[in-house]
Amino acid sequence: MISTRKIVYLAFLTAISIVLTRFLSIRLPMAGVESIRIGFGGLPIILAGVAFGPLAGGLVGFISDLVGYFINPMGAYMPHFTLTSALTGIIPGLVVFYLFRQKRTFWTLLVAIGIGQGITSVVLVPYFLQSLFLVPIKATIIPRMIGQLIHIPLYTYLSMVLINNKAINLTKD
Repeated sequence: MISTRKIVYLAFLTAISIVLTRFLSIRLPMAGVESIRIGFGGLPIILAGVAFGPLAGGLVGFISDLVGYFINPMGAYMPHFTLTSALTGIIPGLVVFYLFRQKRTFWTLLVAIGIGQGITSVVLVPYFLQSLFLVPIKATIIPRMIGQLIHIPLYTYLSMVLINNKAINLTKD
């Protein structure tokens, strides 16, 4: 059974992700389509996955993207990006919970977040931008790779700080 505490944490992480993604990020268009977004909207999604598991991370990512779209649409709704947002929480959660057996050290989180961001931000988003909007992959993949060289260690550090300082309570209810 899911606890009230966990529901509150996940709702809070969802709300933070929506605000960080939709209102506190910088959007850079390319060929008339938002190709690069600079911000920290993925951090709460990743944090949900590594703290509470892949299902929680997937739900936070899915709901954040869906609700965020209805609050502040940026073009037509594309379920491809909702899937990518859900995977942003699912993949690191799977790696931490099943590969590293819930050991949350800096290095395990770095690997988990690196794998997740590599798949979602560096591979899937450029692929979807190319297939949906004909934005060349070459034009988006290099900036995304450079951005993830900054985001991955930063997300890892912030996740460690929040988990270690008990901002996220991981005790069993």
